[in-house]
Amino acid sequence: MKSVRYIIRASIIAALYASITYLLKPISYGPVQVRVSEALTLLPLIENSAIPGLFVGCFLANLLGEYGPWDLYFGSFITLIAAYLTSKMPNPFLGALPPIILNALGVSYYLSLLSNMPYIITVFYIGVGEFISVGLIGIPLFFFIKRTGLIKYFDKAR
Repeated sequence: MKSVRYIIRASIIAALYASITYLLKPISYGPVQVRVSEALTLLPLIENSAIPGLFVGCFLANLLGEYGPWDLYFGSFITLIAAYLTSKMPNPFLGALPPIILNALGVSYYLSLLSNMPYIITVFYIGVGEFISVGLIGIPLFFFIKRTGLIKYFDKAR
């Protein structure tokens, strides 16, 4: 029964990530972006199923985007690594660093090539977008979820 709950939670997180990304498509893709769904990247600090959930959600979101295999595979893999590293951090402030840094450096690499923008400028834009999403939205969201016990609520619901 526990593995079913794990899969359901991962699926809900994946659906949230992909839906938020696609609903906010104009600001979610490209070298200048604020992917609001990245606020969910702190969930691995609370819930282990968030690691595959974020990966699958990012994969689905990138499947719906316009940057093809680069974004689909590399972007999703970067999200997977960031989610795993975040899960090992002691608090949300340090937990915010892997998604911000890895996306700023990694995603910027291929987006700068695909969009003919200088790498360092793309790093800046992606980094600022990640800081807004993860730092300014994600950290307060993390504390809200912890304070309200939202994740624990779903565990008790039958």
